[in-house]
Amino acid sequence: MGDTFIRHIALLGFEKRFIPSQHYVYMFLVKWHDLSEKVVYRRFTEIYEFHKMLKEMFPIEAGDINPENRIIPHLPAPRWFDGQRAAESRQGTLTEYYNTLMGLPVKISRCPQLLDFFRVRPDDLKLPTDSQVKKPETYLVPKDGKSSVTDITGPIILQTYRAIADFEKTSSSQMALATGDVVDVVEKSESGWWFCQTKTKRGWVPASYLEPLDSPDEAEDPEPNYEGEPYVTIKAYTAEMEDEMSLQEGEAIEVIHKLLDGWWVVRKDDITGYFPSMYLQKSGQDAAQAHRQIKSRGAPPRRSSIRNAHSIHQRSRKRLSQDTYRRNSVRFLQQRRGQARPGPRSPGSPRATQPAKPQPAVPPRPSADLILHRCSESTKRKLASSV
Repeated sequence: MGDTFIRHIALLGFEKRFIPSQHYVYMFLVKWHDLSEKVVYRRFTEIYEFHKMLKEMFPIEAGDINPENRIIPHLPAPRWFDGQRAAESRQGTLTEYYNTLMGLPVKISRCPQLLDFFRVRPDDLKLPTDSQVKKPETYLVPKDGKSSVTDITGPIILQTYRAIADFEKTSSSQMALATGDVVDVVEKSESGWWFCQTKTKRGWVPASYLEPLDSPDEAEDPEPNYEGEPYVTIKAYTAEMEDEMSLQEGEAIEVIHKLLDGWWVVRKDDITGYFPSMYLQKSGQDAAQAHRQIKSRGAPPRRSSIRNAHSIHQRSRKRLSQDTYRRNSVRFLQQRRGQARPGPRSPGSPRATQPAKPQPAVPPRPSADLILHRCSESTKRKLASSV
């Protein structure tokens, strides 16, 4: 029960650093047995040295004795000169490598050397200071998990946000904030928890506690989708505000608006309301990982529940009211039902008074004498000359 092990290793991307000289480090999000999440930075040369050590420890599983017995994945050696293109192209390889590694027998996937390699080091906690010449450039893995050179469009400038209120962390994977703290957002999760960093710390923060520096409106919020996406509740929730919805575990609903703060607008029959996205799972998907996230962090607080919030913007972010959601949703559902099952027309409707037109009957072919009698003189002369 008390054994230490790693549940999952996810590659977030890589950084191009300039101190003490230009080099590249890969960012890994490591989820441990206690559901804590840590970000560590490793050079590819370190990763390759670890790979060689693993092969020496397990020669049978490395295929050194019999190549057919190899289960440890392959990893290409570093090049003489590793530039940005090489760092980009390795992302897919590293993702596949660690996914395979974590699926190996416990004696490999939970060996002390693997655990030590991914433990947080002092250098992981000490973020590089701003260079007088250049600031580190961060490149993140695309959301779909695929990575190729054509996907890279240049360095990703992390978005900067400001804390509108004090936030006290409740777990080691979260980051405490004071009003006015400025953070860089590394990842925006659909759960409403954003992974942020400052010069001295990093961790998960509720999106509701953050506001953009340049504008009060969150332009990344998508438009409502009144067609709806089918989801299933994986945890019950009792509404605490009038615009929220109470649902039991296992209920089927439709999501009509995915908001970045993690509180989505859902529809049950003709009723709409806010519901925590962490308590939802797409129909047909495994809910085990979602349950682990709920146990680790829980649903984030809503913006309206934050006390003593201080914004630097004079106007707040625009949000649709639930009356607007319901009105638009009912209108959409009525149109969809009308297209699926056309109702009876009113007595004055043209379709009600006019019967359906029958298909025209094909007339019988006239006799030869009738054709000669009714055709033109020109046709008669041509028929006579052909005889």
